[in-house]
Amino acid sequence: MSIDVNVAFAAEKTAQINATRERERAFQARVDRGEIRLIGGDRYEVLTGWDRGEVFTVTYDAQGQIEQILANHGLDSRADGTIALYASSPAWHGLGQIIPGGTTDIDEVLRLSGLDFEVTTVPARYEWEGELREHADQRHTVRTDTGAALGAVGRRYTPIQNRQGFEFLQELVGQYDVVWESAGLVRGGKRVFVSIRLPEAVTVDAGGLNDIVVPYVAVMNDHSGNGQFQCVVTPWRPVCANTERFAVRDAVTRWAVRHTKGAVDEIKEARRTLGLSVRYFEAFAAEETVLARTDIAVREFRQVISELWPLDDDASDRALTNHATRLGALDEGFRRETERVGQTAYAAERAITDYLDHVAPRRPGKTMTEEIARATALLEGADDDIKTKAHQKLMLLRR
Repeated sequence: MSIDVNVAFAAEKTAQINATRERERAFQARVDRGEIRLIGGDRYEVLTGWDRGEVFTVTYDAQGQIEQILANHGLDSRADGTIALYASSPAWHGLGQIIPGGTTDIDEVLRLSGLDFEVTTVPARYEWEGELREHADQRHTVRTDTGAALGAVGRRYTPIQNRQGFEFLQELVGQYDVVWESAGLVRGGKRVFVSIRLPEAVTVDAGGLNDIVVPYVAVMNDHSGNGQFQCVVTPWRPVCANTERFAVRDAVTRWAVRHTKGAVDEIKEARRTLGLSVRYFEAFAAEETVLARTDIAVREFRQVISELWPLDDDASDRALTNHATRLGALDEGFRRETERVGQTAYAAERAITDYLDHVAPRRPGKTMTEEIARATALLEGADDDIKTKAHQKLMLLRR
């Protein structure tokens, strides 16, 4: 059987062109549907789904056609060059090691996410007049697989190994028939995290709005000496991936321990924190339902904003500009949420949370992108206080 190479080449080229055009049509369709938006240059922001707030860059070839889509994820890489991330479902950028539906095996999670390394401490040494000296009260944390330095710590600091810190969740995974949702590392392994999804979701305003809140447990470990081992119980809304930890009465939403010799035994106390999570989410859903049934006026929303971010009478021009920019972003967020859930205190709370999580300016560190700085601040609860104040002020408006 003979093959006309010219015909074969033409067919292959036509298929490539059609595939490229289809990719561009699909990309433009996402823009038209409001799923992504251009934010400057060739950078786009995801507006919907689990990955809302993430930013990516589109590059084009000489013909102006899409060449590749580059995720600005800010995550580390594993030794083989792949992204240090495990997830039970793929993100929009398709990066990381994905097991559809998740896994219950902690060792597999650690391996796929790049968390299968240990940390040790070594003496802190310095050179003085040609002599190598040792700092008796200070040590350095280093990875045992690469020797990479992670931070400076005191001599009593005892590393909490990744597996030691996370394996207490394995009991929940087996007991409640849940899976590991995600795991990864940032800043070269200075910060690592895992999460699981609790088995029962709660509903805000059942029979009315019916907004589903999915409860998660996220655990973060710090190897740099600048943070604690933390366990956070958080309601994570699938529609926009916001986390909120409000001061619901008697709620236990965060637990932390310092890196000391007895820390591993103390981590068992986290089970008590998780045992209270059901009661927490019931209280959370009740208060959010109150907000969902409280209509408010725009002026009331702006009054709350003015109390959260007060403006001095003698504010500088820069402060006035920043205030106007913030108010514009919050007004737009309130309008958008109002279209979804009505002009309620619940919409106001969503707008404030969304602004803090995805819009408010963040100054990333030297080794972080702005996106990963936002994710880190969100997990660490950097804005918990202002979110709590917003929740409390909006609760006062209930009718």
